Amino acid sequence: MPLFENAYRRRVTLTYFLAFVAIGLTGGLLGPALPHLAELTGAGMSQIALLFTARALGNMLGSVSVGVLVDRLPGHPVLMLMVVLMVLALTLAPLSPSLAVLIGVIFVMGFAEVAINAGSNTLLLWTYRQAAGPYISALHFCFALGNMLAPLVLVAALQWSGRFEWAFWGVGLYALTLLAWLRRDPTPRPPEASPEAAPGDATTARPRRGDAGLLGTLMLLFSLYVGAEITFAGWITAYAVLQGEPRESAALLVTLFWLALSAGRLLAIPLLRLISPWWLLLGCLGLGLASALAMPWLPLWPIALGYGLAASAIFPTLFGLCNRLMTMSGKRTGLIFLASGLGAMLVPSLAGPLLERAGTAAFPWLLATLMGLLLLGVAILRRLTRTRGDHDMPHAR
Repeated sequence: MPLFENAYRRRVTLTYFLAFVAIGLTGGLLGPALPHLAELTGAGMSQIALLFTARALGNMLGSVSVGVLVDRLPGHPVLMLMVVLMVLALTLAPLSPSLAVLIGVIFVMGFAEVAINAGSNTLLLWTYRQAAGPYISALHFCFALGNMLAPLVLVAALQWSGRFEWAFWGVGLYALTLLAWLRRDPTPRPPEASPEAAPGDATTARPRRGDAGLLGTLMLLFSLYVGAEITFAGWITAYAVLQGEPRESAALLVTLFWLALSAGRLLAIPLLRLISPWWLLLGCLGLGLASALAMPWLPLWPIALGYGLAASAIFPTLFGLCNRLMTMSGKRTGLIFLASGLGAMLVPSLAGPLLERAGTAAFPWLLATLMGLLLLGVAILRRLTRTRGDHDMPHAR
């Protein structure tokens, strides 16, 4: 099978890839720019941390809203509206006169960012249907690429102009180019509305009995996975410092984690054309569990690489698997991103009290427990699909 079956699919796929680089850049700017935003608004670090809560709340509202909109309206105009909102937030964030205004701007940014994320995922699923797995992995690699480039954009802006504002404005200018790409082509149609879909194609089926159980299990898996990813990325530096690592080398562990995660998502693209997504999930989760259990015994740099590689393919593989198991509407995609947002808020909050009350020895066990629960969840999901009579579909070649 060719990489792209026609020029239309090639163009819309590239559009969604570019959109994911944009939202990766947008989300990746907040952390490195935090000291500058605190100085801008005169806020302390405890107060400026409210920006993460505002962004998470915007994420959750955006995930639900875009699902309803994409189901009822053409997807590309919806994404164009969200791009305009994101560019507006990027423009205003470094000009905010107070913390209250900045919190509102970051809320809008989080809303638009996750709306583009969920909308692009849904439309890419509609474009490729059961062959979407490798393309979803490539899509999420673009997001990780944007995350990695964001600190470099900030450094370049500071060296070029001495003003951090240009990092936000530069990303905003790049995001504006998406409007031309989105306007160029019509929106992919939902599978059930597509005339070329075969009657027996699983993606054209109406919602079946048992879909609610599958969706609930998938939402729990996405919540646990995102929680595990954010917990590791957010707390590994603090854990390393508490273990006696120098602050400089401890800070590099997050970079190693994101590098391994990006490389793993790139590697997953050909792997999903060769092996079952179930086997890829089991391999990733097994590596994640082994990495967590080995934390007390090995240097932390191979742990960061191993955990990043383990985490890399879980989200895109699970998301591609959704499309094999049920009809994926915008609403269902929105619910999955809502669950992901809840996991990102709730699970990392466990790490602080654990480190404070039980010491550093509790952190590896928290990570191992999350991976163990994910393994159990995948086993339950597999059993549910077998109970319904679902089977692995042919791999995209």
